[in-house]
Amino acid sequence: MAETLISPGVLTNENDQSQITSQPIQAGAAIVGPTVKGQVNIPKLITTYSEYQANFGTTFDSGSDQYTYFTSISAYNYFQNGGTSLLVTRVASGSFTSATSSIITNDDAVNAFTLETITEGTIMNSTSTENTAGALESGSVDNLRWEIQAPNTSSGTFSVIIRQGNDRTNAKSVLETFNGVSLDPKASNYVARIIGDQKQVVRGSGTDVYLQMSGSFANSSRYVRVKSVDTKTPDYFDNAGIAKDQYTGSIPVAASGTFGDASGNILTGTGKYYQNISSTDTQGLKGDNYTTAFNLLANKDEFRYNIITAPGLYQSDYSSNLNTLVSNTETRGDNIVVLDLEAYNSTIGAAVTTAASKDTSYAAAYWPWCMVTDPDSGQLVWVPASTLIPGVYANNDNTAEAWFAPAGINRGGLSNVVRVERKLTQANRDTLYSGKVNPLATFPGRGVVVFGQKTLQAQSSALDRVNVRRLLIALKNYISQVADNLVFEQNTTATRNSFLSQVNPYLESVQQRQGLFAFKVVMDDSNNGPDVIDRNELRGAIYVQPTKTAEFIYLDFNILPTGAEFPA
Repeated sequence: MAETLISPGVLTNENDQSQITSQPIQAGAAIVGPTVKGQVNIPKLITTYSEYQANFGTTFDSGSDQYTYFTSISAYNYFQNGGTSLLVTRVASGSFTSATSSIITNDDAVNAFTLETITEGTIMNSTSTENTAGALESGSVDNLRWEIQAPNTSSGTFSVIIRQGNDRTNAKSVLETFNGVSLDPKASNYVARIIGDQKQVVRGSGTDVYLQMSGSFANSSRYVRVKSVDTKTPDYFDNAGIAKDQYTGSIPVAASGTFGDASGNILTGTGKYYQNISSTDTQGLKGDNYTTAFNLLANKDEFRYNIITAPGLYQSDYSSNLNTLVSNTETRGDNIVVLDLEAYNSTIGAAVTTAASKDTSYAAAYWPWCMVTDPDSGQLVWVPASTLIPGVYANNDNTAEAWFAPAGINRGGLSNVVRVERKLTQANRDTLYSGKVNPLATFPGRGVVVFGQKTLQAQSSALDRVNVRRLLIALKNYISQVADNLVFEQNTTATRNSFLSQVNPYLESVQQRQGLFAFKVVMDDSNNGPDVIDRNELRGAIYVQPTKTAEFIYLDFNILPTGAEFPA
């Protein structure tokens, strides 16, 4: 049934008129998965891999082994291939809280203020005694220390230093410095204003989940926030400009300290990683641990991305969770899901059977698994294809456009893959491609290449190709933004012409960049008659003919006798 608008807004409809009977066919990505540290279920925009490492960590130890999550390997490959922005959402099992630490006042009687780590989990607990070298026994590269320097009762100011947890007193590793802050809430250098005190928490349940912000000041620190200021000093100076006696004892004493009382451990159960993930344990998690993150990212008004993946979940064992992700994506209509179908050591037949259970143009599947070098541990590890495909899309968009096929030797190379789980023959690739699964092929001298670009749509139409689906996504995103500016405007010829004057040049530019064969935009009296206007509607019809890719190339070699003329 066609959707209708009940409240003011913009509704975009697709009319797929490209059914064929012959052979079948922006800036960023979102990754959902476990990480070493960070806030749980709070999406965060990252622009470099070093920023990812600072916010989400790198490797972790379990038993005598060292591991890296698929999330980290995927982020590394995405940025290595030219990705510029990545929305990372950490998922975890159980309850996670931040570590805190209270800073004592100069008179050693009460707390001046309390700091709280942005990262959640016991990994942030650095509370322990210093050894003779001034190092913390529980200090690590991932947790923190704090230090108060230069307290001045005359000016009411002091400096807050955030240090790395594994440093030493005589060899400090300073992460951030906030100089000359105060406890005066009326001053521009108020400690909460300078460091920041905002915190997002997840509210609601089921599909009705959202993020609620507390605090007044944006976080300038990447590592901590001010949880509370317990001894405020409003109007610190009297009329003569001298510090008031009742406030001078509130200034923190010069000292250093640690953080503690955080809860939540990433090492739950036995933990199965890389090729050992199973239907009951995927990197120490269960499929339901992803549900809240998927439903938060369904909010199109708050989060925008072109691709979304959850490496570690695969369709055959986690269909309920991934069906939620695909359903949310279809509702949003502005991105595409990269799906894994099977666990490691599965078969072509199983992959094709699982792909047949899905029918959507908003998802694409790739097979088989790949061996890569983990960027942080240096180990060779097995990863599912969805870990690497966002990097392929990023490279495609850098070298061409979103409506080009992210496949083939020119744009689909996986140079970082050591080898695939199984080298595919032509017959193998035929079976997979006929079954809506994009093969990762191995060619001599070329390495591993993405050699397919089908979506999981069952019907043969233009939308059963990734490049066409992504073209439609790009068109709808831009044109919807133009239309947003027309809501509540007068329904007149001038308004319609304003829309046409922006949309037509954009579609012409897409056509010039090989995205369209032809297009036509209609928004005039023919589809905006008196009855439409009286219903407070403005209607537009956009017709597009997407360009197709050359996937099946036939070359005829004709051998002629000596002296024969070549045909004109």
